[in-house]
Amino acid sequence: MAEDRRHRGLLDTSVVIDLEKLDPAQLPREVTVSALTMAELSAAPHATADPGERARRQDRLQRAETAFDPLPFDSDAARAYGRVFAAVMTGGRKARGARAVDLLIAAAALAADLPLYTRNGDDFLALEELVEVIVV
Repeated sequence: MAEDRRHRGLLDTSVVIDLEKLDPAQLPREVTVSALTMAELSAAPHATADPGERARRQDRLQRAETAFDPLPFDSDAARAYGRVFAAVMTGGRKARGARAVDLLIAAAALAADLPLYTRNGDDFLALEELVEVIVV
C-alpha cells in the first residue's frame, strides 16, 4: 500500500509517542508536527513522579526536538481554530478542557492544508468536513 501514502502530513502527539511502534508505510513520506505537540512533549516529563517514566518521556522529547522542525501555531492556525471550535460545538461535543490541545493541533493541520495522523480518532470527531483525519 506504499503507493497510497500521502506526500506530507501532520502527526498528532499520540503518533509521535507511538512512532517507534508504527510501520512507516502507515505515515506520509514527509512528516511534521505542530509546535503544540512539542509543548505537550515538553510538559510530559513533569507530569509523572516515576523516575523511569520521566526519563523515557525526556528521551522522547529530545528525539522529537532533533527529528522535527515544528509547524508554528500562527495567525492562520488561530483563525482556523474558530472553524474547528464551531464544528465541534455544532456536533454536540465539548471544545474546551482536556480536548483543547487536540483541537488546536487540528486547527494547525487545517491552516496548513495537511492531513492529520492520529492514534485517537475519537478526539477529532465532528471535524470530518474540515480536516482529513487518518487513524494509524
